[in-house]
Amino acid sequence: MSDNNDDMPIVSNTSNTPTPSLLDTDTIPILPVRELVAFPQMTLPFMVSLESAQLIEDAVNADGHIGLVTVKDEDAEDPVPGELFEVGTLAKIMHAKKNSDGIWVVLLNALHRFRISAWEAGGPYLRAHVTQAPEIVESDLETEALQRQLLVTFQAVLAMTPDAPDEMGKTIAQIEDPLQLAYVTAFNMKLSTKRRQALLELDSVNAKLRELLARLAREKEMLSIGQKIQTEVREKMTKSQREYVLRQQLDAIKKELGENEEESTESDDYARRLEEADLPKEARKEAQRELERMQNMSPQSAEYPMIKNYLDWLIDLPWNKTSEDNTDITAARDILEADHFGLDEVKERLIEYLAVRRLMQTREEASSSEDDNQAPGVILCLAGPPGVGKTSLGRSVARALGRSFTRMSLGGVRDEAEIRGHRRTYIGALPGRIIQAIKRAGTRNPVFMLDEIDKVGQDWRGDPSSALLEVLDPAQNGAFRDHYLDVDFDLSEVIFIATANQLDTIPGPLRDRMEIITLDGYTELEKLQIAKRHLIPRQLAAHRLRDDEVTFIDDAIQKIIQDYTREAGVRNLERHIAAVCRKGIVQLSEKGWPHVVITSKMVRAYLKKERFESEYAEHIAVPGIATGLAVTAVGGDILYIEASRMPGTGRLNLTGQLGDVMRESAEIAHSYVRSQAEALQIDPTLFEKSDVHLHVPAGALPKDGPSAGVAMTMALTSLFSERPVRSEVGITGEVTLRGRVLPVGGIKMKVLAAHRAGLKTVVLPARNRPDLDELPDEVRRGMEFVTVDHVDDAVAVAFASPPAPADDAGGKNEKPAAEGCNRNAHLVPLACRDCHHDPSLAG
Repeated sequence: MSDNNDDMPIVSNTSNTPTPSLLDTDTIPILPVRELVAFPQMTLPFMVSLESAQLIEDAVNADGHIGLVTVKDEDAEDPVPGELFEVGTLAKIMHAKKNSDGIWVVLLNALHRFRISAWEAGGPYLRAHVTQAPEIVESDLETEALQRQLLVTFQAVLAMTPDAPDEMGKTIAQIEDPLQLAYVTAFNMKLSTKRRQALLELDSVNAKLRELLARLAREKEMLSIGQKIQTEVREKMTKSQREYVLRQQLDAIKKELGENEEESTESDDYARRLEEADLPKEARKEAQRELERMQNMSPQSAEYPMIKNYLDWLIDLPWNKTSEDNTDITAARDILEADHFGLDEVKERLIEYLAVRRLMQTREEASSSEDDNQAPGVILCLAGPPGVGKTSLGRSVARALGRSFTRMSLGGVRDEAEIRGHRRTYIGALPGRIIQAIKRAGTRNPVFMLDEIDKVGQDWRGDPSSALLEVLDPAQNGAFRDHYLDVDFDLSEVIFIATANQLDTIPGPLRDRMEIITLDGYTELEKLQIAKRHLIPRQLAAHRLRDDEVTFIDDAIQKIIQDYTREAGVRNLERHIAAVCRKGIVQLSEKGWPHVVITSKMVRAYLKKERFESEYAEHIAVPGIATGLAVTAVGGDILYIEASRMPGTGRLNLTGQLGDVMRESAEIAHSYVRSQAEALQIDPTLFEKSDVHLHVPAGALPKDGPSAGVAMTMALTSLFSERPVRSEVGITGEVTLRGRVLPVGGIKMKVLAAHRAGLKTVVLPARNRPDLDELPDEVRRGMEFVTVDHVDDAVAVAFASPPAPADDAGGKNEKPAAEGCNRNAHLVPLACRDCHHDPSLAG
């Protein structure tokens, strides 16, 4: 099947070269064509589809002759002989080329008409027996008159046709052959496929000319009527504009005479709304200017609805509407405590804001002079792993303060116009999502949550994070200018609360404008309280259960926490509680139980096999393994560092998708252990005749950072000294070639991960000692913390047995305990700084 390529030029054959005779054989391949009738004496370009490629290849390899026959039904996908016309055109392939897609691009020279006498059966394509069907060419005065009249009429139609090429009229005027003139004229006219085929089948040239004259006369009449209609439309538009001006003058006359209509016009309604709205000076001036433009504009104008939309936004925005803050600090604290367990730092920061707000209001009331100073806006960023309650905290803050709440998700936002809006020159322009959210809130001082701010992207449309710089800068957001509004809007009283999982992906200038509050995750005790106070009541309500129908005991909740979840937050915990609730509903429905008490055994029966086991249950009994502590996107985690030794030449092999910094830490640890071999009771010759393979599971996850340096040193020391590291000890800290232990970040999340995994002792850098103050009390009571300045101190803890409660509890670098330190007591104060003894809290 072939389709004519509309993008390729159609060239008429105007030369006087005699046409070649019909083929010697009367059997030729037939190429069906759609939506086109190939007229003789024309040069036609074609793109032949893949199903007809074999036909073109065979014709090119033969004499190049094919038959072009039009399909009767254009929707026929694979036409058969009965679906083709009987009269076609013989053509010769002048040029053929196959493109990269396997489609043939051919240039055909149409020669003569032919009539199909019989179809040939079989073969990969259609073939038919044809006979030549030459036209009857008259040579009399009638033919000359018809030819002349056809030229005149065609030139007139071209003159009335818009955008008609001038070359077309010049080309046709040069044709002297009446048959060629008929075919070229027909090809350049707007005729249906059936009419073109009927013209091809006419034998007499005079009949062809008469048919074309009739069609041209009709086309000329239609063009004339069309021009008349266009003229009437233009006159009507001019009349409408004149009527609009006269109506405006009539309204002015009626206003002077006091004969105003009872019903207000649309512009009067906007004028009334603008008068009632409490707009600032700049916004009112812009609104008044646009209103005057609308009053002098026809409602049929394309710009009229754009002005209406702009006025609606200006008038409806809460320019000076604010909600009164609840300055009762005790009540606000109670609301925050009721909605969220923990998160003390966030709560304290909000209470501080309320205290400042209350103090300023009190001073303003006591002062007789007017003071425009307002409480500064709050711009917080809650950073932490998923599921710790960052997003839900926003609603609680709004409820505690008595403010409206609005939220905008920034995940995947890549267009700057999403923040600043589009300029009004664009069709369908709207304000940015900041202004839209303020309008939804209904006040200009809501609690505004910017969710997932660390997932803002950028591309060729701009950088949304750069647009947020103005929004989150207290020195600038008092005059935030949206591109659509093009007037200043005050965002200084908005409390912005952003949330993020990772701070590394937030640009530095944007991060600098926010007060970062880190949420490191919950302990098991905190998760237990959160489940009892919030998660279980919420799931019972969601499943339409009463408190007296399903009851969770503490052992069941703790089993879910310990054996089915291993996360910093409580999102998976809530999912498993929901699953248990559904199982309880089944028991209530099927067995008719009046009350289901969820125990730890029932949790095992409902949730099947435990998903997690305590990591320390895998007792480390072989040398070369140490337990490190790490921080991931979902919170803290423990990781095992494994080292293996085999005969070799002293080569160090590292695996586990380690980043550059972590690989360097491994090389430093290897060099230190090798340099201190004798001090570590290691045979120095082992390094020369052994290869070491150090691996950090899981291998599919990329890892980087220097905090595993001490743990790697312990693993290598254990490997070469053939002494296993204590299973219950978790280690973190950066190591240097001199053996110094440098501070690292994420101590709270690492310690919480160690506590969840069941580790009893954590070795950490001495300079991270202040980070221990942030730990919850139950964690500090249940674990021992050893702070070290040198690798030697870590070796003494990692390989020795737990310290005895006798006098022999100190290390070789420790100084005697200061008076009052009581370092061997059951609880050791973390605030003790008078001696070198590392503070520990042994449970």
